[in-house]
Amino acid sequence: MKIRHILLAFLAVLTLAWSRDAFFLNPIAGDAPWVVRTQAIYLTGALSMGLMSLVMILATRPAWLEPVLGGMDCIYRLHKWAGILAISLGVAHWLAKLSKGPLKDLIGAAIHKPAKFPALDFLRPVHGLAEDVGEWVIYALIASLVITLWKAFPYKPWRLLHRAMPALYLALVFHTAALTPANWWLQPLGLIMGVLMLGGSAAAVMALRQRIGIRRRHAGRIESVRALPSGITEVECAMDAGWPGHRAGQFAFVTFDAGEGAHPFTIASADQPQARRLRFQIKALGDYTSGLAQRLRAGQPVQVEGPYGRFDHRRGAPRQAWVAGGIGITPFLAWLESLQDHPERAPRTDLHYCIRDAARDPFVERLQVLCAALPRITLHIHDASAGQHLDAETLRRQYAQADGAMDIWFCGPAGLARHLESGLRSLGIEDMPVRREAFEMR
Repeated sequence: MKIRHILLAFLAVLTLAWSRDAFFLNPIAGDAPWVVRTQAIYLTGALSMGLMSLVMILATRPAWLEPVLGGMDCIYRLHKWAGILAISLGVAHWLAKLSKGPLKDLIGAAIHKPAKFPALDFLRPVHGLAEDVGEWVIYALIASLVITLWKAFPYKPWRLLHRAMPALYLALVFHTAALTPANWWLQPLGLIMGVLMLGGSAAAVMALRQRIGIRRRHAGRIESVRALPSGITEVECAMDAGWPGHRAGQFAFVTFDAGEGAHPFTIASADQPQARRLRFQIKALGDYTSGLAQRLRAGQPVQVEGPYGRFDHRRGAPRQAWVAGGIGITPFLAWLESLQDHPERAPRTDLHYCIRDAARDPFVERLQVLCAALPRITLHIHDASAGQHLDAETLRRQYAQADGAMDIWFCGPAGLARHLESGLRSLGIEDMPVRREAFEMR
């Protein structure tokens, strides 16, 4: 299910509930501009708070939602875009509140405002505080949004700032509860929002207590650390007896250093239920990952939370194209390894590996060995240094040979995915599924 469809459906439910309540709670008893302003405040506030509640619930990494939404990477994409939309609507809510002064100047002070319903009695003494809290929180959220979208901002400070989100959310719960009319909570929208805010508050408390994912955390030890070409660090880990095993193509949140926290890495090894060994091949993409090879040592403890993800070729068509860009080859390596003992289970596949320089790439030789043992899989190396690039026309030809029954599995840079998807659309192919592993922490 597309992320935008989920968000549109979520907003539609809240908007429909609001439309039923709008004029019941605020009957038209005066000038239309005041009615519009009042309803704009309620609607933008409800939509923003509903989305913020959804963001908090998704932040708990609910594995039970993976089958519905298509994997934890999709859950995090929904989390990200719901957060962006929530802050945007929060800004609209704030601007609607600020419009009181200009509106008075425009239509005059002697106007008949719509009837105003009282808030919850026991929260009336903190009405003014709740308004101030809401204003300061929106400033903090705007700053957080700017930092999140500013990719050059260092990850570690961003992560520390992101940890304040549960506290900001609870402040918004206080703001909403104190300022919302009492009878509003008994209407359909109020009941929906009450459930969402209870769920969001529970998630916020869980986050503040650092209990997210605690039941899926497992201890292990680093067995080996190896520096590979192109800034890649290979880490082998032996897990304790509680490790449940994984499916090839899944990922996990790995903590090498408690001070640094968990980072998501694809498990690059096939599932080994008895051996309980995991291999991670980590690309140097920032300050932390750049120095891993020097900081990690065999024997160090490691904590692994997971496994997560539903990037699994077994859910695909009999004819497939696997497209990897750079370090995005790791889930495909796990797939290839898992098929070595059962080559007949491999779908008929063209594996496209897009790299900058084949001569320096640490995976080309291993891929050639693995694919040689799997006659149903054909390896294509696209070496940018030799002017070789994968284009949509190549995928179209393979699609035509498959009589329209083919899907694409993609893991790699978002820019490459967009290029191929737009190319396929321009060629008139819009019905070929493109299943992307698109995990991003920010």
